[in-house]
Amino acid sequence: MQTFDLEAQGLRQLNATLHAQADDTNQTAWEVVNPRGSHAIAVGLDAPIEVNVKGSTGYYCGGMNKQATINVHGSVGPGVAENMMSGMVVIEGDASQYAGATGHGGTLVIKGNASSRCGISMKGIDIIVHGNIGHMSAFMAQSGNLVVCGDAGEALGDSLYEAKLFVRGSVKSLGADCIEKEMRPEHTEILRDLLERGGCDAKPEEFKRYGSARQLYNFNIDNAY
Repeated sequence: MQTFDLEAQGLRQLNATLHAQADDTNQTAWEVVNPRGSHAIAVGLDAPIEVNVKGSTGYYCGGMNKQATINVHGSVGPGVAENMMSGMVVIEGDASQYAGATGHGGTLVIKGNASSRCGISMKGIDIIVHGNIGHMSAFMAQSGNLVVCGDAGEALGDSLYEAKLFVRGSVKSLGADCIEKEMRPEHTEILRDLLERGGCDAKPEEFKRYGSARQLYNFNIDNAY
């Protein structure tokens, strides 16, 4: 395993070193020590490497990730895994606002709680939260899956498109055009896989599914006057 001391060597050198890794690299395991809440750690990675961050980070950790597996042994600031394309990001602690925003693919696992706007404008990413999420989560979420083992805050799924939302606990309120939907067998199987991938011990039968009523994004002539 390669060990990188962020305090001694600096953020620019860390990201440049990780960016230099190719698909066929033999340096597949990295450990980042002394992160001390630094911003933009391990952003824009594009190689099948594993990065273990030993501590908490600032904003945009793991942003624009492709292929890499990033484990944060602490909590993260705003925008973790923002615009992720593939790979996996696992947060052992809590995540601040807009976790997984605009993510196109890959998996984000948050073992603590997530703040407001979790999964905002998600475009294919799978987000699994072991705890609770804050208000306006999955706002304008287009595709992908959001799994919440705890409770959801106000205005869940406001202006939702076709993302699937699974919540085990209570929902404070649903946003515009978001409704509870039937949990069919195919959804149970999707959820079972997500829970296993996220390391959750919850059962699919304990969740409710929420989705779009499809009233906002279909043109209605009556709304033109």
